[in-house]
Amino acid sequence: MSILTLPSQDKSLQQVAEKVIHGERLSIEDGLALYASHDLMTIGQLANLVNQRKNGDNVYFIQNLYINPTNVCEANCRFCGFRRDLGEDGAYTMNKDELLHYVSSRFHEGIREFHIVGGHNQHESFDYYVENVRILKEAYPNVTIKAYTGAEIEFFSRISGLSFREVIEELKKAGVESLTGGGAEILTERYREKMSPEKASTDDWLEAHRVAHQLGMRTHSTMLYGSIESMEERLIHMDRVRRLQDETNGFQVFIPLAMQPKSVTAGIKRRTSAIDDLKTIAISRLMMDNVQHIKAYFINIGTQLTQVSLTMGASDVHGTLIEERISHAVGALTQQSLTVEELVWLIQGAGKKAIERDTFYNVVKEYE
Repeated sequence: MSILTLPSQDKSLQQVAEKVIHGERLSIEDGLALYASHDLMTIGQLANLVNQRKNGDNVYFIQNLYINPTNVCEANCRFCGFRRDLGEDGAYTMNKDELLHYVSSRFHEGIREFHIVGGHNQHESFDYYVENVRILKEAYPNVTIKAYTGAEIEFFSRISGLSFREVIEELKKAGVESLTGGGAEILTERYREKMSPEKASTDDWLEAHRVAHQLGMRTHSTMLYGSIESMEERLIHMDRVRRLQDETNGFQVFIPLAMQPKSVTAGIKRRTSAIDDLKTIAISRLMMDNVQHIKAYFINIGTQLTQVSLTMGASDVHGTLIEERISHAVGALTQQSLTVEELVWLIQGAGKKAIERDTFYNVVKEYE
């Protein structure tokens, strides 16, 4: 067990530390105590202790390609700079040939996963979204397709008249093997009514993943933090994902995503702080006791904080991506992709063991 240097005066943090050391589940009140504490080093040590128990020194990444077939969207989420209205300058919807050209011009043999998300384009039928998967699976049968968010499942259900289960079954038949974690934002209705009122409700998002898990899928979950939500709402979000995980054990990873401002020229006060980013990753590790991995998303927090986070609870640095568009459509200042060599360097520089994985965390290669 790691030797922890506990604070001498922060009694509430000491109480939380005792629960962590003894493997007890933390409450929302414990999470609030963690957020209120300024002792980042102790919080990080506690998160590292939990991560070491779960994953040792292993840190995972995947060779993947992001694909966004359309940016036309019926929703007007306040945080999004990616979406467009039909006919608006910059709006696009890929047809079959455009989709295949986009992928073939970026594909290489190391890629094991297509990560597919996009706008809720109400001008296309559900068949369009199914066909995109089928086309790619036929062209690249050995690549795992991780496609669509819980919010997209609700959208597909609405435009098709099918139930969530029927939607996911059709997507599975076409080749989808896992759902992405997006569309969760913050899982409280106060937040969603203000920030994404036209998208899936909290219950809808959770139900989409519940059904996916019941159908044998292993999926992902995100949390978009750094705007109007309270610290309590962040913790309610974690607890709701944690409760579903108690029920289904279907989530592979929890991914805190730092909110990006609408412009790359936005000042630092419009961005999440390094302290908040690291604290949120660490607290996610401490709260999400039944999820194996916490992911540090370099697209949103940068490579340097990603590297530091590997000593504060994170065990996954995501992947190569090739071309990330959504965060970079707003104020992201980071790279749109990283190479395998860069990811390995990042992980090893933190004193960790770099593990290339597939979508389901099966080991592809261990780097010495």
